[in-house]
Amino acid sequence: MTFSQISKNEFVQHCKLVSEKSFFQSLEMGELLTKRGYDVRFVGYRDSSSTIVISSLVFCKKMFGGLYMELNSGPVVSDNSYLEKFFQSLRDYAKHEGVLELVVKPSQTYQTFDSNGQPLGFEDTHLIEMLTKNDFQYDGLQTGYPNGEPVWHYVKDLEGITEDTLVSSFSKKGKVLSKKANSFGLNITRLTKDELPRFKAITEATSNRRDYTDKPLDYYQDLFDTFSDGADFLIASLNLTTYLDLLHSQEDKLKKIAENLVQDLSINPKSRKKGNELREIESQIESFEQRKQNAEQLINKYGTSDIDIAASLFIYTKQELVYLFSGSLEEFSSFYAPIILQEFAIKKAIKKSIKFYNFLGITGLFDGSDGVLRFKQNFNGYILRKPGTFHYFPHPVRYKTIQVIKKIVFTLTGK
Repeated sequence: MTFSQISKNEFVQHCKLVSEKSFFQSLEMGELLTKRGYDVRFVGYRDSSSTIVISSLVFCKKMFGGLYMELNSGPVVSDNSYLEKFFQSLRDYAKHEGVLELVVKPSQTYQTFDSNGQPLGFEDTHLIEMLTKNDFQYDGLQTGYPNGEPVWHYVKDLEGITEDTLVSSFSKKGKVLSKKANSFGLNITRLTKDELPRFKAITEATSNRRDYTDKPLDYYQDLFDTFSDGADFLIASLNLTTYLDLLHSQEDKLKKIAENLVQDLSINPKSRKKGNELREIESQIESFEQRKQNAEQLINKYGTSDIDIAASLFIYTKQELVYLFSGSLEEFSSFYAPIILQEFAIKKAIKKSIKFYNFLGITGLFDGSDGVLRFKQNFNGYILRKPGTFHYFPHPVRYKTIQVIKKIVFTLTGK
């Protein structure tokens, strides 16, 4: 039984054996990290027959006095009985390589919850106990996005769902929003690399509004190159002239229904059912009048060209569909474009026989403050809580000394 660096091919072949694996643990992510300046390595643990039973991508970067090493969203496991030996060996490997800080962010689930945050199973403390027993320092269970990492994932099983039954699997509110979003004549475009500035314009506007740092354009370009057909940069666009024509057409249909109801009521004026139906149709006609006015105001402001109103990036792997980055223009929020983007990606995943969809992060707060959670709940999934972050310091004295020196330098220079 041995731990060692393994080849890319060995890593890929081991990944094919498992049904659950994060997109982060992929050859494509390794190539992306390499392009972004990281030292990427693949490691594995073999059983007594020299078969790889655990593997992982790890990445390193230089820090003052040594290396920083991270294992993110892994490892890839085909035999859990070797997990402790793997982490013990990884710890020893990091020390041998001159690593000052080893960070582990496991993909294993700590606890499962329903869509509203109610526990569906017990807390699995085994991994936390095993890592802390082996000298890993633990940040503890957290909410939010500690160090920018999602530790609460919203997910949905796609097993048994078809393209035709997808919307019926949504929540009650999700079904309503899907029907509305699909009535606006929105167009979905899969962007080419040269068109990525359109994607960046949406995500940057969103990051400025929500006060977080967006990825640079060259990051999206590198991701496009490395994931190739495994990534969809999608744009939802709106043509206001087409939208206004749709409103006129839909309103005309409602007016004809109203006319028929008026005729029915002239024959049977005491029909409560017909009276209620007429009031509902008249209410809808009023809303169409308001929407037509809004559309005309938008045309005066933006003209008749197509407008990009929402963008999303999806990653497709054998094991999962992943919702990675997104953005939308607040002024066009009433068109519910992100719903259409989701439907497009999920239907493509179904075509590719992908059985699991990871919407990624939510805050883990269920007090109504998490708007991202509210959006994802429309798709009627459930929640996985990950254990969080662990640190191992192979050379603790040297690490602490360097931290003291850095603090002194910062105090003296402000840098």
